[in-house]
Amino acid sequence: MAALRLAGKIAIVTGASSGLGRAIALAYAGHGTRLVVCADLQENPRSGVVQESVPTHELIRQRHGKARAVFTKTDVSKSHDVEACVNEAVDRGHGRLDMQVFMVLEIRCYSGLTCVKAWSTTLVWASGIRRRGNVNLRGVFLGCKYACAQFLKQDLDWNGRRGWIVNTASILGLVGISGGAAAYCASKGAVVNLTKQVAVDYAKDRIHCNALCPGFTKSAMTKVLYEDEAVSADLMAMTPWGEWGNVDDVAKGAVFLASDDAAWVTGVPLPVDGGCLAGQ
Repeated sequence: MAALRLAGKIAIVTGASSGLGRAIALAYAGHGTRLVVCADLQENPRSGVVQESVPTHELIRQRHGKARAVFTKTDVSKSHDVEACVNEAVDRGHGRLDMQVFMVLEIRCYSGLTCVKAWSTTLVWASGIRRRGNVNLRGVFLGCKYACAQFLKQDLDWNGRRGWIVNTASILGLVGISGGAAAYCASKGAVVNLTKQVAVDYAKDRIHCNALCPGFTKSAMTKVLYEDEAVSADLMAMTPWGEWGNVDDVAKGAVFLASDDAAWVTGVPLPVDGGCLAGQ
């Protein structure tokens, strides 16, 4: 049996009801977390690659025990909700939070490659950047703010760390893409640089902050892309591996970034993308 890389840890995973957030929550529980706080706007999974009906926290309880997961309704764009989510984890974790994954995504066809009309920067900026910034960036900022505030109250763990943050960015936070994705790329690029700054600011306090940068991955949020044959072909032409990623493989990167295997890793945007960036 593989070693449990997160044994006994207390974790928050936002966006945990569906897609990548669900996969990360399940992977963390599978690696031995004592508690996963599954935070999202709704308990039930959204329609995605496979039809899933059991809420994530309930599935963790079925597999690992009733005390191993809880759901908390959280709007990551609202300061009070994010603070309350952190407090919930700390209360249930007997005064400690070990790791937080901020899986936030407002996608609405981020690329003009879809059948939706492509929007240039001049057309999308005012409304698009406001909406995507409110979720993709503000949510991550609030998560870092309240997680770091809690980490600073805690003693070092057995390995000399106070806490781990894994923000979800995108390969489109590192490069652009044709088709009108200005707002999405801007918000995810901001997440990458926010991650680096938090890492620099809090390294002395032994707080890790890294970003997961998925490539083109099948999930409920990308369904409109991979179900369109022409769009899918265009995106796969950019991916040397030649196929869409799956959320379980990306979740393995999130496990690594929250584990002691990444003990000297901070401020890193980690692409999990089937070689997409290597080919750019």
